[in-house]
Amino acid sequence: MANTLTKNELLSIYEKMYTIRKFEESVVKYYAQGQIPGFVHLYIGEEAISSGVCAALNKDDYITSTHRGHGHLIAKGGDVNKMMAELFAKSTGYCKGKGGSMHISDLDLGIMGSNGIVGAGFSIAAGVGVAAKMRDAGQVCVCFFGDGATNRGTFHESANMASVFKLPIVYVCENNSYGISACAKDIMHISDIAVRASSYGMPGIKIDGNNAIEVYNTAKSAIDLARSGGGPTFIEAVTWRHRGHWEGDPDNYRSAKQREEGQAKDPIPRLAEYLVSRGIASKDEVTNIENNVISNMENAVDFAKKSPFPELKELYTDVYA
Repeated sequence: MANTLTKNELLSIYEKMYTIRKFEESVVKYYAQGQIPGFVHLYIGEEAISSGVCAALNKDDYITSTHRGHGHLIAKGGDVNKMMAELFAKSTGYCKGKGGSMHISDLDLGIMGSNGIVGAGFSIAAGVGVAAKMRDAGQVCVCFFGDGATNRGTFHESANMASVFKLPIVYVCENNSYGISACAKDIMHISDIAVRASSYGMPGIKIDGNNAIEVYNTAKSAIDLARSGGGPTFIEAVTWRHRGHWEGDPDNYRSAKQREEGQAKDPIPRLAEYLVSRGIASKDEVTNIENNVISNMENAVDFAKKSPFPELKELYTDVYA
């Protein structure tokens, strides 16, 4: 697919991708040390999807996220200091240290929240889509979800509603082939999840989710369609998560050959090689971006470590159920 992005846009996407990778690698390290409590589901290997999609969004557009949401939040502009502090359960985090990895949101950035319930983002996206259409301000909602989530009723209800009312929603299925330990081919009688879109009269497109440029171009077309009143689109982005379903998962349901083949398609070195080989950016420019990201991530970890834990009196503050 032809590149329609400028040099600065491509470098920005690369920076987002590399930021997500280094954020997640920091989480791996400090989770193993016991400094990060709870559960974390890492986005390593899938960075091109959120970075490519969110590069096509406006600041006042919306996203809904998942349990594997760090990449979505960073790509949409989330503050890595607040995100890291939240994972460290510190009061300076997005949820004041009480929500953890799966409950981060920033309404000012249109981030409607990550979510520990599989498929819950569909219903939120439908509501956001209705609100956006009623306001008629040209806003779009991107709904991120995994392959397994399309088996849930919330997907079908949301997709039907979005299609009937031509809601400005773009459904982005991050197909990494596994819902926890269940392979998609064993729980779906279809080979392409995108065909499910045809049941609701919306376009269904299957793409290489490890190709940031293809992701951007496809998302841009779908977002433009939604913004102009053309209704929803379903994008199936095929990818591979490098880690287990959650950090601590032994990942013994995937073979060594599968892991080797999946990781060989890593989107980050792939985009870096593209930038340098096509003369779009020099190796030094790419390295400078990486060094700046590493420095920023060290600062984020330092911020999180030095931040205080919530006080006991905050136990019931902002708790509604």
